[in-house]
Amino acid sequence: MPVDVPRDDGSAQRIFRCPTCQVAVFSEYGRPEVRFVRGGTLDEPSSVVPDVHIFTVSKLPWITLPDSAPAFEVYYDSKALWPAASLERLAAVFAPANADAAERRAR
Repeated sequence: MPVDVPRDDGSAQRIFRCPTCQVAVFSEYGRPEVRFVRGGTLDEPSSVVPDVHIFTVSKLPWITLPDSAPAFEVYYDSKALWPAASLERLAAVFAPANADAAERRAR
């Protein structure tokens, strides 16, 4: 069940929730080609480890974040932090959409 949630920049984040318990399972940030899965919703959540903590400005004061991953009050510059292979995969996902947009502009 998708729910559109407003973001600070005026766009919307689409959050998909379990229709039974309403827990957030994954999100789309403006582009449906890429989805961000909530690690805690996996069958084996301990099989993944956070590589970054975002939007910590709203975390509760009693939550302690480990020093093993960088933390940001809001979002971060993924181009500066993501490994090259991850950025290449993301570019490959967006390549068809970028090509379509370029073709429309050329008309």
